[in-house]
Amino acid sequence: MAEKPRVATVSLCGCFGCHMSLLDIDERILKLVDLVTFDRTPLTDIKTLGDCDLGLIEGGVANAENVEVLRAFRRRCKTLVAVGACAVNGGIPAMRNQFSLAECLRESYCDGVGVHNPGIPNDPEIPLLLNQV
Repeated sequence: MAEKPRVATVSLCGCFGCHMSLLDIDERILKLVDLVTFDRTPLTDIKTLGDCDLGLIEGGVANAENVEVLRAFRRRCKTLVAVGACAVNGGIPAMRNQFSLAECLRESYCDGVGVHNPGIPNDPEIPLLLNQV
């Protein structure tokens, strides 16, 4: 009997909706388990990544950690597939690309609807980031 294909999945910057859709197949996921071996995936809480036949990438690349995870997947997976709007064309996270970091921080922490006690968090790196935009 041939070895089952190894499949890994990861969620980068996004809403996690594609993984939720996979879970929405309910008990039919058990048939999938008969056909493949899962490697790293939040569906099973496996956090290590071995050599895989297929890597499913959900979410967009939005920070250094996402880049690192994506590069690891590229090294370890024979085939990568972008799944969903965020991975394919940026989705909701990419909507912020039309705004500067300063505008995003002000809207999120100062001017946004429902903000109480407005103020940008006291993170020592934020002034450095604001000076770069």
